[in-house]
Amino acid sequence: MSARILVVDDIEANVRLLEARLTAEYYEVLVAYDGPTALAIAAAEQPDIVLLDVMMPGMDGFQVCRRLKDDPETRHVPVVLVTALDGRADRIAGLEAGADEFLTKPIDDVMLFARVRSLTRLKTVIDELRVREASGRRIGVIAGAGSRMGGTGGRVLIVDDHERQAQRVASELSIEHRPVIESEPEKALLSARGPVDLVIVNVTARSFDGLRFCAQLRSDEATRHLPILAIVDFDERPRLMKALDIGVNDLLSKPIDPQELSARARTQIRRKRYTDYLRDNLDHSLELAVTDQLTGLHNRRYMTGQLDALVKRAAHGGEPVATLLIDIDHFKKINDGYGHDVGDEVLREFAVRLASNVRAVDLPCRYGGEEFVVVMPATRIEDAERIAERIRLHVAGSPFRVAHGTELLTATISIGVAATTGPEDTPDTLLKRSDEALYEAKSSGRNKVISRAA
Repeated sequence: MSARILVVDDIEANVRLLEARLTAEYYEVLVAYDGPTALAIAAAEQPDIVLLDVMMPGMDGFQVCRRLKDDPETRHVPVVLVTALDGRADRIAGLEAGADEFLTKPIDDVMLFARVRSLTRLKTVIDELRVREASGRRIGVIAGAGSRMGGTGGRVLIVDDHERQAQRVASELSIEHRPVIESEPEKALLSARGPVDLVIVNVTARSFDGLRFCAQLRSDEATRHLPILAIVDFDERPRLMKALDIGVNDLLSKPIDPQELSARARTQIRRKRYTDYLRDNLDHSLELAVTDQLTGLHNRRYMTGQLDALVKRAAHGGEPVATLLIDIDHFKKINDGYGHDVGDEVLREFAVRLASNVRAVDLPCRYGGEEFVVVMPATRIEDAERIAERIRLHVAGSPFRVAHGTELLTATISIGVAATTGPEDTPDTLLKRSDEALYEAKSSGRNKVISRAA
């Protein structure tokens, strides 16, 4: 997997060395020699990863990282701080500034490329979610941010058979989060399916294979998006590399530094909240695209797609499909006499009655205005007539309570019924027969169910 990587260092030789290494592995490399230039390039070019030197004159790497993470346009870009320092204070400062990882000079190529691959996978997922969210905003089905995306108060599952170490981790995290310890991987997999924001796994555990546990999390649809923070021994290079290849999000070296643990956990939870927000917005936009906003029923677009598939199946020897086309009688008089607010109340209440009087397999939809369609899979015309009559009686026999419940309004409906009869049927011909039957019901006095055979 390739990526566009921004390399930032005030020493040209360092830049050229990293550029040569990355280019040889087919990465596209952008370069900057100071903080302000790096910020400008990051905003304009939207790189996939930033490799950022800490020790730079003027604006140092910590400041640049903080600025990148404060900007909504670049906060999703992973930042790897590169430093000649290996001090605890600098590592904590970088993590607090929002850095995703540290690499120490001289840079180990194996670790560099493992981290780049891992972070590129993460960035690809976030980019796709951001693109879809932007599309939703453009068509007006996604509003502004309303989700809680803070990094505090997370639910953390600690999977570790080292009781003392697990207790220390839980004790440190309990200041800010809600940790739970599980030493058995089978129970931990079940717990991970619940409301969890971060899983911390000791991949050096003695009683179970920590790497296999991580792989199981990644292969399960319910847990594959959970961030994983792996407790590792940096002297065990093969295990460490395998953890990143499996999809572990971050690494925590033993012995565990409490502040580093807190900083890394906070970063992972904050990122999960952001990706959850994007996914929720995407789900919401998809729901809005197929839902009528007034009644909550599916809209005409969704109905068309479902009906097309069912009619094609019926035409190839499958079960027949029936349609009910329903019109609320004299609805214009309701709007004119009571106002459009009351008209909307009637539409909403009718949608509830319609949905509660059809079968679970049926698809009630708002067709437009005061017209509704029910698509009925595996249904013969006589069965559809019986259900249509039940709906008609329910509406006619129970007045609508409107104007905040202060008035009762009687309304009736007319229904046209049709069902597929052979391979020559199409969605259009089926709906046309339902429409003809509906017209006959209305022209012959309304408050009726009429069916139309082929």
